[in-house]
Amino acid sequence: MTYLLDTNIVSFTIKNNLIIKERLEELRSQEQLISISCITYFEVKRGLFAVKASKQLERFDDFCKDFQIIFLDDLAIL
Repeated sequence: MTYLLDTNIVSFTIKNNLIIKERLEELRSQEQLISISCITYFEVKRGLFAVKASKQLERFDDFCKDFQIIFLDDLAIL
């Protein structure tokens, strides 16, 4: 199964919500595909820049290294 994370889930994760982080780790241990849309990526990045949240921005960049970002022209969205 493939999971597409929305902005709220990503935000909770970079704010260290343990329940969400544990669930994502569980999915990863089951080798489930977890992705982020480019829209979610932009929303989170823009929001963190707007409030100058440098530590959370760094966490977000690290978080994104572990997941595929799906672009609008990507066949994976079909």
